[in-house]
Amino acid sequence: MPYLGSEDTVRELRRALCNPNVQSDQLRYRSTILKVIRAMSQGVDVSGLFSEMVKACATVDIVQKKLVYVFLCSYATLNPELSLLVINTLRKDCQDPNPMVRSLALRNMTNLRLPSLVEYVEQPLTAGLRDRAACVRRVAVLGWAKLHNLQPNSEIDAAVVNELYGMLRDPDPVVMVNCLRALEEILREEGGVAINKPITHHLLNRLKESDVWGQCEVLRILQRYRPQSENELFDILSLLDASLVSPHPPVMAATLSLFLCLCSGLPAVSLAALERVRGPLLAACGSVSRETRFTALCHIQLLLRSLPGLMGAHYKRFFCGYAEPAYIKQRKMQVLVELVNDDNVAMLLDELKGYCTDVNTDTAQAAISAIGRIGRSYSDRCLEILTGLLGLKQEHITSAVVQTMRDLVWVCPQCSDTVCLALEGCEETLQDSQGRQALLWLLAVYGERVSSAPYTLEVFIDEVRSEASLGVKMELLTTTMRLFLCRPAETQDMLGRLLHYCIEEETDMCVRDQALFYYRLLHCGTEETRKVLQGRRSDPSLGVLIGRPAEPISQWAYSFNTLEPLRQRCVETEPASRGSPEHVTFDPKPNTDLSDTLNCSQIHSGSDSASGFTYSSANVLASSLAAPLSLSLSPALSPEEFERLWMQRQASHADQGAEKLEEEEDYVCMEERIQCPAIPHCSPQSLQAAMQLVNIQTLAFTPPHTLPWRVYLYTHTQHAHSGETPRITLIVGELLYTGEVVEIKKGMEDGDVEGEEAGLSGRELVGKDGEEEEVKVTVKQQPRDDKVLKGFLSILTTVLHTLSPENN
Repeated sequence: MPYLGSEDTVRELRRALCNPNVQSDQLRYRSTILKVIRAMSQGVDVSGLFSEMVKACATVDIVQKKLVYVFLCSYATLNPELSLLVINTLRKDCQDPNPMVRSLALRNMTNLRLPSLVEYVEQPLTAGLRDRAACVRRVAVLGWAKLHNLQPNSEIDAAVVNELYGMLRDPDPVVMVNCLRALEEILREEGGVAINKPITHHLLNRLKESDVWGQCEVLRILQRYRPQSENELFDILSLLDASLVSPHPPVMAATLSLFLCLCSGLPAVSLAALERVRGPLLAACGSVSRETRFTALCHIQLLLRSLPGLMGAHYKRFFCGYAEPAYIKQRKMQVLVELVNDDNVAMLLDELKGYCTDVNTDTAQAAISAIGRIGRSYSDRCLEILTGLLGLKQEHITSAVVQTMRDLVWVCPQCSDTVCLALEGCEETLQDSQGRQALLWLLAVYGERVSSAPYTLEVFIDEVRSEASLGVKMELLTTTMRLFLCRPAETQDMLGRLLHYCIEEETDMCVRDQALFYYRLLHCGTEETRKVLQGRRSDPSLGVLIGRPAEPISQWAYSFNTLEPLRQRCVETEPASRGSPEHVTFDPKPNTDLSDTLNCSQIHSGSDSASGFTYSSANVLASSLAAPLSLSLSPALSPEEFERLWMQRQASHADQGAEKLEEEEDYVCMEERIQCPAIPHCSPQSLQAAMQLVNIQTLAFTPPHTLPWRVYLYTHTQHAHSGETPRITLIVGELLYTGEVVEIKKGMEDGDVEGEEAGLSGRELVGKDGEEEEVKVTVKQQPRDDKVLKGFLSILTTVLHTLSPENN
């Protein structure tokens, strides 16, 4: 045979297909058609053989028919006129006594995907819906969905839709599931298939008859149904109980997702469902399939957010196997960190210590990072392991350990003495930029405790010309400046050399500008320089957290059994993307005190507010269970973008006059008045920390005791209605107080405090009529979502009341 891919190949195949001797021999004819398909699959353009292949489909040989139909469906769009020649053969095959031939003809008739052939396909599809063979009905049902996809703008035939609804009661379970899929496709613009009580109970009663993917499809669609009574809800849950512990992970996951959707207002039932799926999830973690294991681990992390002790007794199931891929090992280590307690911490740390010398550098660094996260609660044991790892003198291990120590002292400053002792001599092993940056930050913050700090810096400064990393150069500048403030005699000369190089010879403008800034700052005096550069050594909003508070299930229920858990990665296991802790935007977790206060506080809206309602934390919690609302700080909004968005409609809003609410299709502006005494006297640090605990970012605020007092803030909201894709909105807002501050020494009257000892606690904000002043809250949202906006205002009001002296 000629060389594959040449024109001679097609010519030789055409000659063979037209040879009467080949056509008369069934085996030779089938072999020639197989050669055509093989050439097509290898990229040879055999579209010129279309007419010969059309003739070949007129045969009683089913194998030959399948081969020819594969060819015709592949090249039909290139030969629409010649495709009409095959329609008569296909329509004839639709009436063949063999159901396999009928289903094959129907399937390929719809797979031609030619709008010009729609009128020829409708009649066979209608007849196929009433065929006595189940395999034909399966194909006919899906054929209508393909036909609608081919012409999405055409009118929907009500008779076909009604017949598909009637076929939901077909005795064949595959036909029933195919009808659901077809109706979902055809009625997509109308919200999909309509699910009512009779259909719901019929699908649930026949759930066990379907295969695994059929059950998953039914359970997914049933998430749109809302039971009409509590008795009906528990009847449905009883029918789903067996599927909740199904040996098939997809069925178990789909059932639990439906459970969480139906029980959004019954947290106790949801928690009981999470307990029940513990066994199937652990079984999935031991699956032969790596993909199944990874997916199960990701979903276990979701469950642990609301039930931290769910897998506590089974922590050994998450120990890593030697032959497991790195991505599974790293995910298991993240789960192990969540399961640490006083009873198993020694065994878990010993296990993680063994992973630190893994041949895969990513796995080793992830293990070291996991030990650092455990160190926030068990610092002494973890520091002992980390210090021992520095003795191995391995480049990637030393780098990961130094970065972990940097993050650990930022959260747990009591570990600084041990870390300072461990830093001696480790600069010789560090080669990567992230590790060197971490070492420089530690020297900048704790340089006065590290005896060799100036000598270490001198090595860096001597090699600054060959340094390729921009981050290392900028960190070196900051470190040298900060060390100069505490050890000036030892670092004065090297600081001068470094500034001279960065200003006169450095080509990167960022490094040069930073060096110029420091040079000019030194001209202002050491005291001014100290005020600017001597920042915090730890984050006061973070403490030693043993575990983390349980989250409401509604925070993550919408993402269960989707791809979202697979995309989520733990920020603290990615040291390669970390810079100095001061420059890192942490995702703060609520501490116990504030979260308790938020849960117990009453949320009141002012009497003059636009809504005119009064909320309590119980109402907010109930609404969050019914429709999950989560706040996020990402993507970050720059001050320039905030100003543009804020001023964009300011003029139109000012023209409203007395109107409190401006509504458009994708935008809303609302004003509220909240009674929160002495909030303008709250320190900016306390206000910012409290806002960040609930993922609200403050961009700018006026100093305390300043009138008018303003705060500008923003957040991103994610609101998931049941069965719908989560909707993301942007909210920008302003807090404004313009009243007068009047000091009332209540201690003089009550005898509790006297004179100046009353301080801030003895003051109130009062208006002209003696009533408490209110803070005016202006929020703008795009796109508009009234429920989300109301929930945001409730959260904001709770935070402001939490900061009031009466609640503190």
